[in-house]
Amino acid sequence: MIELSPDQLPALSPWFASDYPGAKTPAEHALASGAGRWWADRAIDPRALAVACADHLLLRGEPTALAPIALAPFAAHHVQAPARFLPLLGSAFDLLVPWERMAYVHRVPMSPPRPPHGVTVRRLTPADVAALTELAADMAWVHASWGGPTGLAASGHGWAAFQKDRILAVACTYFRGTTFEDIACVTVPEHRRRRLALACVTALCQDIAARGHTPSWTCSRDNRPSRLLAWTAGFRLEHEYVHYLTGQPARRVAGLIA
Repeated sequence: MIELSPDQLPALSPWFASDYPGAKTPAEHALASGAGRWWADRAIDPRALAVACADHLLLRGEPTALAPIALAPFAAHHVQAPARFLPLLGSAFDLLVPWERMAYVHRVPMSPPRPPHGVTVRRLTPADVAALTELAADMAWVHASWGGPTGLAASGHGWAAFQKDRILAVACTYFRGTTFEDIACVTVPEHRRRRLALACVTALCQDIAARGHTPSWTCSRDNRPSRLLAWTAGFRLEHEYVHYLTGQPARRVAGLIA
């Protein structure tokens, strides 16, 4: 595939007709934030389009326009694609794991709970880059869609619970679209069950609503803590879908790369 520059990008509407949560929000975010990358089978009148942001990949168009080797760079990605892409994905990777997902929309406005003594919940600012950088490695995914701590801190789209200069929990717009803003949230393990995530999420939801957008939430069907937090924060189930976790390039694809 050919990587497209910003001035080569096609109009999104024909490619992403659905407007349910998660359908096109990552593509809109990749376009607006500059943190994503775009590929097509050809620069003029493309037949297939790929959009990657963080470790998420959207595929649209005609899969027969692509060879399996074209997808090799997208190992270990979460792929959203129509069912017609499954044979191509199955040929491209040695593993393709379906992942049932649940998409929620914010329906019940909530007031942020009062944080515990000594904890402040506030919007992230550019001065908080160091605090975001100090999050444990397994929590760093929360700022990946903004290109890293600097991007999230400067975005104005994150809220965090602080104890002095340390972040205990953070909620942010992970993908910002023209209709929905999909939320991500993490909490330092030893500070869970203190309603810190709930305080951050509800403050962020008020922010999103003030921008004229709708907060959304997507998570794995098996992620009960995430589903419970979403419900408590006023989200209600909108629809269910499946995305796929890719493994490594299939042996014959890897041989062509080598």
